[in-house]
Amino acid sequence: MSGTHPHGPRRPLRRRTAVGASALLLLVLLLAGCAASPPAGRTPSDDTVALLLPDAKTARYETFDRPLFEARIAELGDYRVLYANADQDAAKQQQQAESAMTAGAGVLVLDPVDANAAISIVTSANAKGVPVISYDRLVAGGDLAYYISFDNEKVGVLQAEAFVKALRDRRGEGGILMVNGSPTDSNAALFKEGAHSIIDESGLRVLAEYDTPGWNPEKAQEWVAGQIAQHGDAIAGVYAANDATAGGAIAALRVAGVDPLPVVTGQDAELSAIQRILTGDQHMTVYKAIKPQAELAAEVAVQLLEGEEVTAPLEIEGTPATLLDPVAVTVDDIMSTVVADGFWSVEDICTPAYADACEAAGIG
Repeated sequence: MSGTHPHGPRRPLRRRTAVGASALLLLVLLLAGCAASPPAGRTPSDDTVALLLPDAKTARYETFDRPLFEARIAELGDYRVLYANADQDAAKQQQQAESAMTAGAGVLVLDPVDANAAISIVTSANAKGVPVISYDRLVAGGDLAYYISFDNEKVGVLQAEAFVKALRDRRGEGGILMVNGSPTDSNAALFKEGAHSIIDESGLRVLAEYDTPGWNPEKAQEWVAGQIAQHGDAIAGVYAANDATAGGAIAALRVAGVDPLPVVTGQDAELSAIQRILTGDQHMTVYKAIKPQAELAAEVAVQLLEGEEVTAPLEIEGTPATLLDPVAVTVDDIMSTVVADGFWSVEDICTPAYADACEAAGIG
């Protein structure tokens, strides 16, 4: 966890609203993942949290964030989680948020598809007295109750430091491509800023740069394919802002028959990325310990439901915030990071297709 700033002034907790059984029935039809009805004597808003995640293309959300959040909520008591995934559609996320509040959600845990568009979700929640926890990505405005994420500028710095070192170790010539994240994701701007702070001072030549709409790996693949056609062997490395876009870039390089592959970065420690690192297709990823992030979000949500004061180690744009530390992962760090934390097991990673690569890397 980063930040040692003193606690700033806290906002008064907002008043929660109760909604009747008809609204609960509406949400059952609209959202999956609902638990049993609230215990007698408690209104829906006293025990109901909505978890609103942005997309399913990024593997972490369905694989880790949702189940870890729901498990921690269940441990904390008789609380319900209303879950919805927006499939990278900001308008759909707005509808999901309104449906959740109509059904009595007392807290929204919101990972916004679009940081600016999500202001309207926060404004609507504020009007209804529903606190909003900005999860992983910071909403661009509105009265937020809490923000929990990682040090996202540091993510870009870690990526770029490993990237520059690997390129220097190869001592090759040429330039680099930068496959950045979604232009609607507030974190993507921070990744890019952190990466540029290192790359711009390195002397590396940026051949071209692309902001990937919706973090879509197919769009990343298409763009990189076009750059290969234009620049060919001049591409020494590809800075990819996450593992999904890295996968798209590597697919384009493979289709074009590029050999050896350039240095490629990533982020999120997806299983496919860890396996690509083992085979040498991808140089590195960034591991973000999602378990403490999801669990803290659950704990803060319950505190807000119960009307308790919440505190944080720092403030960001006036919002109580916790930022966790990301960790760079290369082939030498797999055992001490993702395996040691139980994020992935040796069995997960070392399937028969990767057995030889695992043995060569000392994984097991």
